[in-house]
Amino acid sequence: MTPTTATAAEPVPAPSTPHSPPGLDDRITRALVGAAVGDALGGPVEGWTPEQIAERHGGRVTGIVGPWHGENWRTARPIAPYHKGDGHVTDDTLMTHALVRVYDRVRDHLDAYAVADHLVPDLLSPRWIPELEAEALPLQRIFLAEKWLVARLHYGHVDPREAGAGNIVNCGAAMYMAPVGLVNAGHHEAAYAEALEVAAPHQSSYGREAAGVFAAAVAAACRPGATPGTVVDAALTLAKDGTRSAIEAVCEVAARHDDFEAALAPLRAAVEPFDTVGPDYRSPSLGARRPSRLHAIEELPVALGMLLVGGGDYRRTVLGSVNYGRDCDSIATMSGAIAGALGGEVPADWAETVAEASRLDLEAPARTLAQVAREVFARDVERRRSHEEAFAALAGTR
Repeated sequence: MTPTTATAAEPVPAPSTPHSPPGLDDRITRALVGAAVGDALGGPVEGWTPEQIAERHGGRVTGIVGPWHGENWRTARPIAPYHKGDGHVTDDTLMTHALVRVYDRVRDHLDAYAVADHLVPDLLSPRWIPELEAEALPLQRIFLAEKWLVARLHYGHVDPREAGAGNIVNCGAAMYMAPVGLVNAGHHEAAYAEALEVAAPHQSSYGREAAGVFAAAVAAACRPGATPGTVVDAALTLAKDGTRSAIEAVCEVAARHDDFEAALAPLRAAVEPFDTVGPDYRSPSLGARRPSRLHAIEELPVALGMLLVGGGDYRRTVLGSVNYGRDCDSIATMSGAIAGALGGEVPADWAETVAEASRLDLEAPARTLAQVAREVFARDVERRRSHEEAFAALAGTR
């Protein structure tokens, strides 16, 4: 990974060696690159079942594959006009990188107003869209649940803290919350609270809850000595309602498996009672994606389950997520980010192929976010000391 160049005013990060645990810069890089690579691997098989994936590819997906419909991807439905496959990232990565750019502008913790003031304008600024193989507005690529941000905030001028209410409830906010966890590296409670605030303009109910829990999982994965088990434990200390129940159910099953092939059907069966989409991912049930305290998005519990099955190993975790099918690009984005934050090594050939195919510098956002994380931590220390002094004066303990 390319090292971050520190300015004179910043502490120089300690270099990692093959025998030392990865530091902040490496973890942030591996998390963001890992998320993008997982996204690109999952994109071409999104929406299909494990059985269909195995039939199409003559077995399990073991790396970057081409479009599901081969050379007919330009006209094949329901994929057209998106070039999914061949190492192209999807909207998960586009939104993740957009949120990093918001952090780069604000250089502090974010709130709902930062989404309205910075993220929404970013979605209306032309950028290279890998799946369209053209420069376009990100708004033209993102899903309807993400277009909601622009409709409600740019055109409707809705209070950003309330704008997510009424949107379809899905993983749209959770899928790009890794940067929140990384800015709050090692502090999963703070990551959870900030992600709930950042997700407020976008999602409500269990969609917003999943955003908070995913950010918390990424932050927990950054702690020295963290393991897949401690990450799940941290997520469960915060998760509420159906999200907590779904994670418990899936991870209880996942703990009995160390091979994703054997875990595919049991994990789906474990999450099914909490999933509103139903058995046919491309034909959602009438009750799909409605607010509920009893349900959960499918993607986050399965991502955590695959983290356990893969033992935190990046390759095993992400390939399990990809071959699960359904919304597997988002599942692999989440599991890839957590495995990377744990220090998992992203295969260099995968990362290089995705960067070249998508025409993206996958490490540049990580360098930016690592610098921002240090600045935010320094501000947090100053704010905490100021509060300690004020409280001590009030309490008469100075």
